[in-house]
Amino acid sequence: MTGRRLTSLLAYVTTATAGASLLTGCGVLPGTTGGSREPITVMTWAPDQTRATNMPGMPAMAQTFARWVNSQGGIDGHELRVLTCNEHNTTTGAAACARRAVREGAVAVVGSYSQNGRAFMAPLEAAGIPYIGGYGISEDEFTSPLSYPVNGGQASLIAGHGMQLAAACRTVSLVRPDTLAGDKLPELLNSGLRKASHRGAVDIPAVEDAAEYTESASRAREKAGDENGCVTAVLGERTQTFFDSFRRLPEQEDGGDGGSGGDGERTDGVRISSVLGSVGQPVIDRTGGAHSPFEGAFVTGWYPEASDRSWAPMRKVVQEHAFADNRVDPTDAGVQTTWIAYTVLKEVVESLDGDEVTATRIAYALDRGARIDTGGLTPALRWKYEDLLGAPGFPRIINREVTFQVVREGRLVAQRPGFVDVGDTVLSAP
Repeated sequence: MTGRRLTSLLAYVTTATAGASLLTGCGVLPGTTGGSREPITVMTWAPDQTRATNMPGMPAMAQTFARWVNSQGGIDGHELRVLTCNEHNTTTGAAACARRAVREGAVAVVGSYSQNGRAFMAPLEAAGIPYIGGYGISEDEFTSPLSYPVNGGQASLIAGHGMQLAAACRTVSLVRPDTLAGDKLPELLNSGLRKASHRGAVDIPAVEDAAEYTESASRAREKAGDENGCVTAVLGERTQTFFDSFRRLPEQEDGGDGGSGGDGERTDGVRISSVLGSVGQPVIDRTGGAHSPFEGAFVTGWYPEASDRSWAPMRKVVQEHAFADNRVDPTDAGVQTTWIAYTVLKEVVESLDGDEVTATRIAYALDRGARIDTGGLTPALRWKYEDLLGAPGFPRIINREVTFQVVREGRLVAQRPGFVDVGDTVLSAP
């Protein structure tokens, strides 16, 4: 509660008893929750202002969701309190956020981003706190029994991307982070390429937070060739930096000018591609919209295109409750994932219908088969044992569907309608 809000409220307090009551129930205020049930405290974390990938929109969306749901009387009468934490893209930062969630009594960590799964899952598991709807970037999100992912993570994106590229690309160069997480990407991409009897991609590891990628870009273009070659980069926030270096490469010996041609194909015959999270609508907008180097690029995503009417409820909440917070971009995959994760939290708390909500009760309800309807943004979500994909390294994937998109006139639009099931493809990856 802010000092200004507290001062305003105390101005109306006429007795010491009433003043003590308001102070004790900070946040449980007339006209906000409308109920007397215990407040629920959750946490959302993400990196911000780091040299690698930043996701400030995720905590901002969590706060927006809390403002909205509390204006409606809370979740089943419980005021929703959201703690936010910057995990700084470090193991120590992620562990510190997790320990703070434990210390401050969070009943769940919801809609968060961290590559440091091992660092944050151990404290959460020790305290029995469920991790709901993380971004899907760490392996631990798909192995911990207290993790409830809402998408198939990078595993489903990369495997699906291989399927998307197989039909259009003769040779594929994959530029990915030179990290433990990045080491898993080539085989996942190849599992999708093999669905169309395609040969494997050329693997090009690169520094995750480099200031420029000329050397990697040159090698990727050379290996892709000039006959239906494709260069895909999965470098998170640095993907834009990579493709800027790619665009600036000097002309090839055959006379190509190294520029970008129509429909996303460079004049040297190489097409570019990526996955949601590395390329999204905000990146396309920042780099020129219809004149962006991403025009015509193939992109694999988890969810429907941002203009799909399924996103209308989220857009309404953002419009009415995010105010002037420009971190909350409804086209951003992190913001979208956070909305879906909080939808899960809301529905599971409502299913409990109790005065007290604990981490144990939430996890138990999810394990017992609480079924979550996300309004068409994902398939119905359920985490019973029989719903788990059971893929090696990713056993807790339940949402095995992705979408194929393409950049046209500066907008990410569906390349084909509906979802594509990539479950068998992920299972076939070594």
